[in-house]
Amino acid sequence: MKPDIHPRYHMIKVVMTDGTEFMTRSTYGDDGATLNLDIDPKTHPAWTGGSQQLLDRGGRVSRFNSRFGNMTFGTKK
Repeated sequence: MKPDIHPRYHMIKVVMTDGTEFMTRSTYGDDGATLNLDIDPKTHPAWTGGSQQLLDRGGRVSRFNSRFGNMTFGTKK
């Protein structure tokens, strides 16, 4: 392996959106840097399984469902 091509791996402090903090190892910033999160895995719908709203702009979703809604891909066993 080539020397001096890998980033430095050091301890940083991560601050969640609710103010909780924890220390972890990262290549972010310098040793002892603070990473403030804008999106928190405790509250963001991508991690909490929140509901997703599907906007139908110009009837695209309804047009798709009318074309392909009755299509089946094999039988369930």
